[in-house]
Amino acid sequence: MAGTDRRAMAEGAAAPPASGGRHGVEEQGAERRAKLAALADAGIDAHPYTFARSATTAELRDKYPDLAPDAHTGDRAKVAGRVLALRGHGRLSFLDIHDGYGRVQLLAEHDHLDDTSQVVMANLDIGDWVGAEGEVVTSKRGELSVDVSVLTLLTKSLRPLPDLYHGVTDPETKYRQREVDLIVNADDRHVFDVRHRTISALREQLSAEGFIEVETPVLQAQAGGAIARPFMTRSNALDMDLSLRIAPELYLKRLIVGGYERVFEIGKDFRNEGIDTRHSPEFTAMEAYRALGDMHDGMDLTERLFVHCAQKATGKLSFAQGDVTLDLTPPIPRRQLLDMVEEMIGQRLHPADPVEQVRAVCDARDVPYQDGWGSGKLIFEIYDKVLQPSTVGPVFVCGYPIEVSPLARRMPDDDTLADRFELVVNAKELANGYSELNDADDQQSRFDFEATLAASGDVEAHPADVDFVRALEYGLPPTSGIGIGVDRLVMLLAEVGNIRDVILFPLLRPETAG
Repeated sequence: MAGTDRRAMAEGAAAPPASGGRHGVEEQGAERRAKLAALADAGIDAHPYTFARSATTAELRDKYPDLAPDAHTGDRAKVAGRVLALRGHGRLSFLDIHDGYGRVQLLAEHDHLDDTSQVVMANLDIGDWVGAEGEVVTSKRGELSVDVSVLTLLTKSLRPLPDLYHGVTDPETKYRQREVDLIVNADDRHVFDVRHRTISALREQLSAEGFIEVETPVLQAQAGGAIARPFMTRSNALDMDLSLRIAPELYLKRLIVGGYERVFEIGKDFRNEGIDTRHSPEFTAMEAYRALGDMHDGMDLTERLFVHCAQKATGKLSFAQGDVTLDLTPPIPRRQLLDMVEEMIGQRLHPADPVEQVRAVCDARDVPYQDGWGSGKLIFEIYDKVLQPSTVGPVFVCGYPIEVSPLARRMPDDDTLADRFELVVNAKELANGYSELNDADDQQSRFDFEATLAASGDVEAHPADVDFVRALEYGLPPTSGIGIGVDRLVMLLAEVGNIRDVILFPLLRPETAG
């Protein structure tokens, strides 16, 4: 094949930075628009409607895995992708194109291109999408390539990409322009591949265990199912205020009442609260409920789901978070919250203790509190502000005060504690679950207590839900329920430390001018 010696010289030469050089972004944009005009003058459509690709880059590599250097297959292929490297030597050019599946090299000897393809080649920039047709070959160095005879422009990139060597390094740009981040940062693309596999694995395991996936309302007359502050909106058609849901729990339990014994939902929840590395106002959660189960069944299911997701998404059970190694190998330890608090502070606390006694512990540990809080709420605040941030885990923490668990059954041997667990991994709650409260009268009394908290100014108090209590009066069987924070689970499996890194388009303040 002509030009193979020059091809060996040029192949592998460094591509220039996509946005480097002496020209700024605006100047480069003007140059690209001038090329777009030149293509139009030549009668070339820079935005064709379609391209009949015969193989993805991955399919091409799977079909030809072991070709020797400088091989000719005699087979022709049509591939398409974004140009992310462009280098040349005289009348020979090498292009690296990337599609959604991988990379392949294009070899373009200008004398072998038709007239239209030569015009396209002359006006090509890094970032452009192209289609290429030609023989499947390997280069002198053994790189799988397509020896191009026809080059088709599929779309012209009018903005230069960031430096392809360094990628997008500014977090603000990364989150605000995720499309650019995904083009140039392979590691971030990997994170969202892990996310996809994790969610698929959740569905796979739950379906295998007989759970049915359902959808419940996001717009609700009142947000329930968790203790959190909701976002408010309004329906013009119904002339009523509505909340974005904070959790789907109450609707899912109503489905158990209706006869579905195992249901789950994966969807968005919204909480009008703080934003930090662990919290996003819009987040993804999975909740699952099964009849004839309790908290222990919930922990067993949570453990199976975490192990299955880890193996399917990453092929391993050990993960790094900074300098901490976290091992999901079962069985995950199960500890009582009151025992852990006692070990930390050196004295036993209980929700039945006098409030003044527990407040003294809060004062000694600089844990803030409000006047109306009882001992159970105070103990939870000690756990939440002091113990959980120092808990590496993974560990199931069990037995939460009933004051902070308005939807959970009481423990059979202590009615001040809820039959509830949280899975804590590296100081973060990744899952929550309990034996569901199915006593309609007890539930109504809990809602009445929450109403007194709301009247005293607690914006996170759980509202009374008349429809839910009515459903309980029809009869909810013993039920186990769990909730998993999908974003935090992905953070663990993808080994990243900020929740924004696992959300494609996190909520940001409006972009400022200038």
